[in-house]
Amino acid sequence: MTDAELDTFRRTVRTDSGEISYLDAGSGRPALFLHGLGTNAHIWRNVIDQLRGERRCIALDLPLHGRSPALTGKMSLPALAEAVEDFCSALDLTDFDLVTNDTGGAVGQIFVARHGHRLRTLTLSNCEAHDNLPNEAFAGTVALAREGKLAPLASRMLTDLAMSRSSGRGIGANFEHPDRVSDETLRDFLAPVAGSAESIRRFEELLASLDPADLLTAEIELRKLKTPTLIVWGTADLHFELKWAYWLRDAIPGATDVVEIDGGKLFFPYERAGELVAALRRHWNSN
Repeated sequence: MTDAELDTFRRTVRTDSGEISYLDAGSGRPALFLHGLGTNAHIWRNVIDQLRGERRCIALDLPLHGRSPALTGKMSLPALAEAVEDFCSALDLTDFDLVTNDTGGAVGQIFVARHGHRLRTLTLSNCEAHDNLPNEAFAGTVALAREGKLAPLASRMLTDLAMSRSSGRGIGANFEHPDRVSDETLRDFLAPVAGSAESIRRFEELLASLDPADLLTAEIELRKLKTPTLIVWGTADLHFELKWAYWLRDAIPGATDVVEIDGGKLFFPYERAGELVAALRRHWNSN
């Protein structure tokens, strides 16, 4: 699906949390997709392309990401979870299948703990769990944010795409094949959070707010969750070790399976969409 085709599915809705931009493609039972920090709804573009013939695929840009403006109030994971609830209310979404990746999984866990009645099924992929927030590989970036020193790195990530693509230093470390990711895609992910002094300041605010207490609070309800839950995990992720997939499986009563994506990195939904789609179809068709 080209960028032009993708844009035909772009919509905007006003919610109690502010304006939210989203992709809405296909028809049928809705599936809602949540991305992580520093990306946007386009991380799901290849998944949506494969599923839009059979499902209504909705992928929002979380506030401050993609084409959605930052929240007027404090940026935090609980605030993002409430923005998701406000989005669902605005679109009257219920009985849907929630699919998450990266810190969208943390947002999703908080959302489910508060508003789990909206879900039919849940899918978690490579994300925070228990007290793994921030994860060890991301802790240095969070420390810079808490010191108000993230701006030089964030600005360079946007202007020096070779560094951003680097498998050892930039966002490229989250791709299995960063050399295959276009400059346009990298800019699309990075510009909303690193394109101005104000956006960097709000991104710093969000990173500085990361608190394991938010996940641990949600975990109380997660341990009661009987909603059918699938866990799909890229095994070569630098941020979230495979052990966390099995921790989630054991913690969630409704967890049915762990699907391992051998060699997959954090952003495997973008690169290996077919494997995720196959797992989603099995999960959805059996529940």
